[in-house]
Amino acid sequence: MAECLSAEKREKAALRRQLIKIAVPIAIQGVVSTTLGLVDDLMVGFLGEVELAAVGVGNQIFLIHYMLIYGMTSGTSTFVAQFYGANDKKNMRRCIGFSVTAMLAVSTLIFIIGTVFTRELLSFYTNDTQVLELAVVYMRTNSLQFIFIAYSVPVMMGFQASQQTKLPMLVSVVVFTTNTFLNYLFIYGKFGMPMLGVQGAALGTVIARLMQVLIVTGFLFSSNNMFKGPIRDYFDYNKELVRRIIKNATPTTANEVLWGVGQTMYAAAFNRIGTTAFAAFQAAGSISSIFFFAAFSVGDASLTLIGQRLGEGKKEEAWRTSKYVLKVGVLLGVLTGLVMMLLSKPFSELFNLSENGKHYTFLILIIQGVFMSLTLHNGIQITGTLRAGGDTRFAMLAESGCVWLVAVPLAFASAMLWQLPIYFAVILVKMEEVVKFFVVFKRYISKKWMNVMIDNL
Repeated sequence: MAECLSAEKREKAALRRQLIKIAVPIAIQGVVSTTLGLVDDLMVGFLGEVELAAVGVGNQIFLIHYMLIYGMTSGTSTFVAQFYGANDKKNMRRCIGFSVTAMLAVSTLIFIIGTVFTRELLSFYTNDTQVLELAVVYMRTNSLQFIFIAYSVPVMMGFQASQQTKLPMLVSVVVFTTNTFLNYLFIYGKFGMPMLGVQGAALGTVIARLMQVLIVTGFLFSSNNMFKGPIRDYFDYNKELVRRIIKNATPTTANEVLWGVGQTMYAAAFNRIGTTAFAAFQAAGSISSIFFFAAFSVGDASLTLIGQRLGEGKKEEAWRTSKYVLKVGVLLGVLTGLVMMLLSKPFSELFNLSENGKHYTFLILIIQGVFMSLTLHNGIQITGTLRAGGDTRFAMLAESGCVWLVAVPLAFASAMLWQLPIYFAVILVKMEEVVKFFVVFKRYISKKWMNVMIDNL
């Protein structure tokens, strides 16, 4: 008995060290990446509510595109993590190469559509002419980001899935620093640069994303990492591997795109409440995202750790790992939610909003803090645990069903039918997380999600 307890303690200690090693760099990367969006919002927010709302509207198509990229690469990361557990570096390179190729092809099409039909796409999200005009300028200036992200995100997620988390963290720090400096130059016209306002924010972002591409490429082919190898390996596709990746990644891609479009539906609905209400929603989202992604690093780590153990054929160890990670994640959710609520007042004062706008921001931050642990639990289960075991179809149905059958109808009903204040509308939309909790937790305890995806490859 004593030996069993000692072995269990050693396993937990080793798991704790692994979790910290993986999650801390991912947390830093997540905070830095979301802070980049906050810096954009803060700097533009000093120009006024119309400008802040315009950036929010202009980012809606970028959000959908990013979720498409994230969905595809998340589906691929399941295989990278399991191949990492099996120490199969050649197939890891194949996964990355296929993911990048597929995303560049899709993103090129989105870039063309987004550039040609910018006004038509964005007019769905606002009926304010002034906001729309600025949003069109923002999106067109920033449109090359579609291509840059299609390359850099799959590569960086591949590094994460193979426990090489320091590189994505360092890249994010460099991109954040560059973007902040360029924003300062272009938005306000410093050091002899023209004052470009909203367009300056877009220009700073797209240049920073180009730098991200260059740094990632340099590390991928010149540094000592697990992906270093013959370039032909990245394009030497195994038909059976590609078939399995597509089968696994199609639900994750649909999941993230449907979720992303759902988020833009909230924007479309809340814009109908008013520009001040939407600006407050945008400001609160910028703040809460930092807290969420800091804590959600545990979810990203869970995909890597559980996937690795499944790739090694250790299902019981994968189950114990999932339970430990989930407990840590929920605890982090409680702590980050409390901190966000305690700091909601000073956070709401950061933006150059009207008094009503600041008050709405304060209330929305309180609401999001209350729901943080529940939101984090659901996120870890869907994008971490279930995906690690290849249970992507169920994850997609659970997430998308709750968004489109619960949250989106309540958002539009709150704004257009019941004409509720923005904070009541946000509370109703958050009911989606309550429903989702019961759905995904039942699936989790059934263990039906635990699958080995790389057999016979």
